[in-house]
Amino acid sequence: MSDDKSIKDLVEQVVISLVDDPESVTAEEVEEGNTLIINVRVNPDDIGKIIGRQGRVIKSLRTIARAASSYSGGKHIEVEILD
Repeated sequence: MSDDKSIKDLVEQVVISLVDDPESVTAEEVEEGNTLIINVRVNPDDIGKIIGRQGRVIKSLRTIARAASSYSGGKHIEVEILD
């Protein structure tokens, strides 16, 4: 589980670097079978920065998380943004 925790921390640190209000960023992980869902909460004003134009930023963030998971046991990773 320590590898999953590091993936959550990785996602959280990337999101913190993108937003204007880094203190409002929280990330929690939920396991459902072989899937690890990382729920990220940000200030509603910062959601657009996380999604990006045509969803490019969130797609890239999901790609980074999935690539990191391939090195840590191959668990399927989902990243969700909550407001």
